[in-house]
Amino acid sequence: MPSQKITFPGHSGGQLAARLDLPDGPVRACAIFAHCFTCSKDIAAARQISGRLAANGIAVLRFDFTGLGHSAGEFANTDFSSNIADIVAAATWLSANHGAPQLLIGHSLGGAAVIRAASRIDSIRAVATLGAPADPAHVANNFGDGIAKIKANGEAEVDLGGRPFRIRQQFLNDIAGHSLADALGQFGNRALLVLHAPKDSIVGIENAAEIFLAAKHPKSFVTLDSADHLISRPADAEYAAEVISAWARRYIDLAPARQPADAPEGVVRVSEADAEGFRQDIVVNGRHDLVADEPTDFGGTDLGPSPYQLVSAGLGACTAMTIRMYARRKKMALRHVTVDVTHNKLHVTACDDCEATDAKRDVFRREVRLEGELSGDERARLLEIADKCPVHKTLHQSAHIETVEIIADAEAG
Repeated sequence: MPSQKITFPGHSGGQLAARLDLPDGPVRACAIFAHCFTCSKDIAAARQISGRLAANGIAVLRFDFTGLGHSAGEFANTDFSSNIADIVAAATWLSANHGAPQLLIGHSLGGAAVIRAASRIDSIRAVATLGAPADPAHVANNFGDGIAKIKANGEAEVDLGGRPFRIRQQFLNDIAGHSLADALGQFGNRALLVLHAPKDSIVGIENAAEIFLAAKHPKSFVTLDSADHLISRPADAEYAAEVISAWARRYIDLAPARQPADAPEGVVRVSEADAEGFRQDIVVNGRHDLVADEPTDFGGTDLGPSPYQLVSAGLGACTAMTIRMYARRKKMALRHVTVDVTHNKLHVTACDDCEATDAKRDVFRREVRLEGELSGDERARLLEIADKCPVHKTLHQSAHIETVEIIADAEAG
């Protein structure tokens, strides 16, 4: 995934630091990611979600709000309204340079900000929030006894996540003046996806319920189960990325993927998603996406099937489809077909230099279950037809494939 460092002018004219995560191929749509309160564009969840969207052809602009991360400006002079204005500024830059954003994604207070910003950006079609508060004033719960100091002195330094931040009275006044219910009422026909973890100890799950109930359709809610507020575990971030990616494609207008003339089934694009491990983002002809990985024993994160498992999936799917096509054409009473595929490497015992080369051969074993009122001859014919599967033919040139029928329990005996 190509990622460019860029800057653009924020709400006050100061330069905001950003990352533009681009697809390996053409940009098919654009999105903006707004980070959580006092976080930055570089938190793990933001990188992972942006990477998955980029693998699907969606360019994602993730940036540091004014006074945070590498962006210019003084944090003490910012408030919730300035965050909203920074998102609008990001949309203006993105529209001028790559394409109008159709999707907004916001984490925590950034989620509340994208809800407020959506109606100010005409091109937005969908909004996704992660762990967002229903009331922006919720963030003040993190200030502890600092609130009394702010009210007494007009400003105070508060500890947030082990770092000191100066908060002024204007910030408290501003967050108290924003209503997400009003913003959701101005949503029009934009789609909303609410993702929240029931055990979120920073922003309680009741916030998700309040946002969801205030929103109009189309709206969706997805639980993040045991994820923490920062979605710090890779598996949780990957799940959120998968959900947002699949959900967004239903509502945004993706430009058609280019299809080479000599590739009738389109292109299967594999993009490295984790340079430290082996996880790969796979997009099939710009429409279908999945993840490949390796087990943890091999240094992977086990967030997707291994390459050989994907090959096995192709063989199994092709086998089942070929059997079904034949049974349908011959009007056989085949009710259901299941194919279990396993892969292994076995020593070759019949070759000229086996001992010298320690030769091994790939063996794919298929266990085929045929359900229905089929005669013995029909079952035998369907197992023969399994070998006509195009993937079987491709693999058989260099691999040995065993095919056996497993009788379903209901039909045994």
